[in-house]
Amino acid sequence: MRPAFAESEAAAKGRKREDAGAKLSPLEAEIISLFVQISRALGQPRSFAEIYGLLFISGRPLALDDLIERLGISKGSASMGLKFLRGVGMINLIYVPGDRRVHYEAVAELRTLVRRYLSDQILPHLDGGLKRLEQIGAMVKHLPAGERERVGVRVTMLQSWERKARRFLPMILKILAA
Repeated sequence: MRPAFAESEAAAKGRKREDAGAKLSPLEAEIISLFVQISRALGQPRSFAEIYGLLFISGRPLALDDLIERLGISKGSASMGLKFLRGVGMINLIYVPGDRRVHYEAVAELRTLVRRYLSDQILPHLDGGLKRLEQIGAMVKHLPAGERERVGVRVTMLQSWERKARRFLPMILKILAA
């Protein structure tokens, strides 16, 4: 049995986050909070948004250990976040003279961010969705007549949405590339 005064792992993690928050200015904390809110809507992990938010508002490029210390996140979370953000073009590697560590800075051009997100995160899902809609259409044919009609209308609607997305997204990407 653990002593009553022993701190739980959850409490320790919460305290670590609070300690990290103390290392952030109120402005930095608000900017990071804004990016966390946006990331929730996009279904991205909180740590990715925290990293991007801190890099976005930072006046200088930051190294991995700076991010870990300031945000109170694990090295694994920081590494995964940096890999993802770099892969989607949201951050760049920066050389800092006299420092052998790798540093990062946020890409702050909305057009670039939206274009990369659409092409890397949304369009690949449309390809998988098309195949699934074809499978679903085949399944509908085997339903009882009354259900086949009702479900068929909905599947036709989904197929229409997919066709519109396939026409619309490339146009958006062209506009963003201009």
